[in-house]
Amino acid sequence: MARVTILPDEKVIEANEGESLLELSERAGALHGALCGGVGACGACHVYVKSGGDALAPATERELDTLEHAFAPTDASRLGCLAKVGRADLTFEISRESLGAWLDEHAEERHRFEREGVPDDLPAELRARLARLVRKE
Repeated sequence: MARVTILPDEKVIEANEGESLLELSERAGALHGALCGGVGACGACHVYVKSGGDALAPATERELDTLEHAFAPTDASRLGCLAKVGRADLTFEISRESLGAWLDEHAEERHRFEREGVPDDLPAELRARLARLVRKE
């Protein structure tokens, strides 16, 4: 079983081989959006693998094609819905576009953050990113 760290949410979860990064985020309660429902069509679940990328199954042609349309892809970019965990530990960071997609998918939370501000009990980096997104900076 692999240990996966999800940033900026600072969630750590044990992963079974073959689970997608998006499935892990959902199970951990991380704010990871996927406008297409996680079928590899939109690119909104874009992540940056920070360490342990060799533990992921290789990207498929479909994943690479979709990543071409993601915002600011790098060599460390993967789609959360299609990247499958192996047996080794890894760390990945949910992209700004994915966090924005999560806010779009959870309009009630977005409106609450706009009205009341972002909760202080969230990790500092996540709090800062959410604050920028709800203020449209």
